[in-house]
Amino acid sequence: MADFSKIFENNEKWIASKLAISPTYFEDLSKGQQPEYLYIGCSDSRVTAEDLMGVKPGEVFIHRNIANMVISIDLNVMSVLNYAVNHLKVKQIIVCGHYACGGVKAAMQSGDLGILNPWLRNIRDVYRLHKNELNAIEDESKRYDRLVELNVQEQCVNLIKTAAVQRAYKERGLTVHGWVFDVRTGKLIDLNIDFPAILRGIMEIYRID
Repeated sequence: MADFSKIFENNEKWIASKLAISPTYFEDLSKGQQPEYLYIGCSDSRVTAEDLMGVKPGEVFIHRNIANMVISIDLNVMSVLNYAVNHLKVKQIIVCGHYACGGVKAAMQSGDLGILNPWLRNIRDVYRLHKNELNAIEDESKRYDRLVELNVQEQCVNLIKTAAVQRAYKERGLTVHGWVFDVRTGKLIDLNIDFPAILRGIMEIYRID
């Protein structure tokens, strides 16, 4: 049996630290949430959204999966997206990938990964879309880094294709951002993707009136 005693001890210390700041901390926390951000990130244990963003509980609505994917037939991510946009009324959506992503690397290998195959196929589709650029990068580690960036971009595009995001963009200026976390330095990198230009480019096909 695993010994979880240290975890529960840490929890008690955490409670004490919060109550030392404010005796009503948990009472206030229980009243509800009004996060400004929806964060879609990777499940990697090294990449925790609250820590790397320096935010408090209640400030970010978070969804994590392998390689920070936004797949239209994944009811999990679509449910999170629609709840965050339509009910919590978040103002910003962030897709955050990270360098040294095991999911991205696994997608570029030819081995049979069982149930992961259809999930990782979506990353292989990103490679296919950007094959010429990626194959021109001789350094393998830099090629993986670039695929991580392009995967973030494509998942942001997948967000822009949805009715919830398009509607919120029109009604209240909801914005989408693509970031990468560099696990080698601890830095967050804004990819500064020109989403208005991308939106114009795909509007003819994906616009939902």
